[in-house]
Amino acid sequence: MTTATAHAKINLALVVGPLRSDGKHEVATVLQRLDLADEVSLAPAAGLRVNGFPEDTLVTGALKELAAAAGVEPHWLAEIEKRIPVAAGLGGGSSDAAAALELANRTLPEPLSPEELSIVAAKLGADVPFFLTPGTQLGAGDGTQLEPLDLPLDYHVLLLLPTGAEKASTAAVYDAFDDRNGAEGFEARRQELLAAIAARDLAKLPRNDLASSPLARELESRGAFRADVSGAGPCLYGLFENEARARAAAPELERLGAVWVCSPSRGTFDAA
Repeated sequence: MTTATAHAKINLALVVGPLRSDGKHEVATVLQRLDLADEVSLAPAAGLRVNGFPEDTLVTGALKELAAAAGVEPHWLAEIEKRIPVAAGLGGGSSDAAAALELANRTLPEPLSPEELSIVAAKLGADVPFFLTPGTQLGAGDGTQLEPLDLPLDYHVLLLLPTGAEKASTAAVYDAFDDRNGAEGFEARRQELLAAIAARDLAKLPRNDLASSPLARELESRGAFRADVSGAGPCLYGLFENEARARAAAPELERLGAVWVCSPSRGTFDAA
């Protein structure tokens, strides 16, 4: 059985535009992997089985899609060890799916090329292709068009999952965005994002278009130079100049919810 590290991610920015002809929204998002991670293990098996996370649908779907693309039967046993909070906006399910794709692809008599694997990943969700790529990425189009970015990584991240917070469905979040005409001014916000990237200034990235929280101000009051909601939420992140400041803030924020202190990660997943 081989094992891969499936990292969490945060959206350092998420700018959302109008609906496209395919029914998806145009986006511009900065995706950053963290060292908070699940572990996904995989081995050949008589059939398809996924253990360790009863709510899983993405890993199961990923392995079925890979088998269909390769013209084989899905004969794998996958085991998931969860550490990333579920339904929090941190991409844990997508990361698990990408790790399973990578591990299972290696077992094929004729593995899919990286380009072919990315096509399979895109069928599973907008974040899945990102987890097959190294480093920080700019996601464009529906989020699956990726471009590597050279942005600072010399910071620490404090994650805050508010007590009692529940993730709304992605469809509901986008419906609310459309109801408030959120796409208005998209191009101006996209240009603001691109200018911040060019300046390599994370503090100047625009705020998340899909979700917001007053708790971002709590993180900033504790020393974060940037704080926002990740993805569709409800998890928030604060970026701190060093680990000591992040760890000093953590106990003060635990009254608000679950807290993790972590670092940006450069790679995809380490397989063993």
